[in-house]
Amino acid sequence: MIDRTSTIAERVTPWALGTTVLLLSMASVTGSAGVRSALPLPVLVAVAACCGLAAALGRRWLWPLVAVGAVAHLWLVMWPAAVVASYYAGTRLRRRRDLWLYVAGAVALFALAGLVSSWNEGYRALVAGTAVNVLLMGGAMLGLPLVAGLWVRARRQVLDAMREQSEQLLREQVLRADQARDQERARIAREMHDVVAHRVSLMVLHAGALEVNAPDARTAEAAALIGGVGREALTNLREVLGVLRSADPGRGPQPTLADLDRLLDQSRALGIVVNRHDEGRPRPLPPTAERTAYRVVQEALTNVHKHAGDAETDVYVRYRPAELEVLVRNRSCAAADGDLPGSGWGLVGLRERVELAGGRLEAGPRDEGGFQVLAGIPAA
Repeated sequence: MIDRTSTIAERVTPWALGTTVLLLSMASVTGSAGVRSALPLPVLVAVAACCGLAAALGRRWLWPLVAVGAVAHLWLVMWPAAVVASYYAGTRLRRRRDLWLYVAGAVALFALAGLVSSWNEGYRALVAGTAVNVLLMGGAMLGLPLVAGLWVRARRQVLDAMREQSEQLLREQVLRADQARDQERARIAREMHDVVAHRVSLMVLHAGALEVNAPDARTAEAAALIGGVGREALTNLREVLGVLRSADPGRGPQPTLADLDRLLDQSRALGIVVNRHDEGRPRPLPPTAERTAYRVVQEALTNVHKHAGDAETDVYVRYRPAELEVLVRNRSCAAADGDLPGSGWGLVGLRERVELAGGRLEAGPRDEGGFQVLAGIPAA
């Protein structure tokens, strides 16, 4: 809206200036604001119109405006076009040589106009033919507009320099922030590799040793399952570390609802009864919605493993018209053997993830016992 208003103002202002110059030129030659001319009115209107048109186009074509203003002032003591020409000379003439040439020409013009006026009789000789009046008119029509134009140009240059400096500082600030973020991500990746990856690798090695030396088939099967889960965790960890080290955090494979059954099978292999219920007609969903839904189920099942033992768990995937609803709830709150430690930030981070996707998350105990996690994710 602001840009459109500025564009309209830039288009209207030159023509408003031209109209003003035309009216003031007519006032000048009719005696209201200058020396009255005895020429026919159509001639005066034509000269005033030329002055107005030259003033309207003076921002783009300075020298035609200077020529029109010079002729009008020398012939009819018509001053508005000369005033506008002096102002534009101050704003447009950037080389010192051009500026001094303009000043010298203007001084010569005013001197010649004063000489021509002194040869005339009557009011024109009195107003524009004396040395004092020539100096006053030169200062008013040449000096003041020229100084005003120079000041405006200097102010624009200062504002442009300040704007450029501000943009440069902003670019440097963004660059420093990007560098700091990349360094922090690299540090996190190193910490995760040194601590988490090392311990998970040890877990996989011990599981492999246990599988080889297992006293019975059931123990070997459990050890093989632990080793498989650990190797998958290492694969996922490598993907996460690759994303952290990458300049583009969106790269790397991401889980979707197509991977949900494999996630549920892992929990079933650990002895938990997990029932999946799909409601509604499945349809293609945005990748963000599917990825968020997968993470909701993953975090909810992790909490079941940690805190609910072998409680039977139901996973509902409901395809609503405008959203995808995911509900995970277990039937009881029996404590797990050797309750696993948690960071306490799982549900907090999950809620942030869902809300960033524009959804909602509700988590808490059920009245009939157990715990449930309900997420609504926009999927329109």
